Amino acid sequence: MANVLTSVPATAQRGQTIEIKALIKHPMENGLRRDMDGKLIPRKIINSFVCRYNGDVVIDCDWHTAVAASPYMAFFATATDSGTIEFEWRDDDGTVIRHSAKIQVT
Repeated sequence: MANVLTSVPATAQRGQTIEIKALIKHPMENGLRRDMDGKLIPRKIINSFVCRYNGDVVIDCDWHTAVAASPYMAFFATATDSGTIEFEWRDDDGTVIRHSAKIQVT
């Protein structure tokens, strides 16, 4: 279905600003195109993205029809504690894609 690529630093100093990157390879369908028989192709997009750092929301996005195929996000967070950065994408059909990465804070 979907491939995920993320970039989270393996280590950081407490208080350091870290860059987090996330890409999901997903064929989007905006629901406006028609197939060869003239029928509308149902919309199928990633409609939301959430990133959590040790359970606390870092970024929460709702996406709509104009979102690109294979959407890419880059954003910043402050390294506070060692733990897990969790990524979650939701699709129109209810599919939830999850990924996580560990970070060690000294």
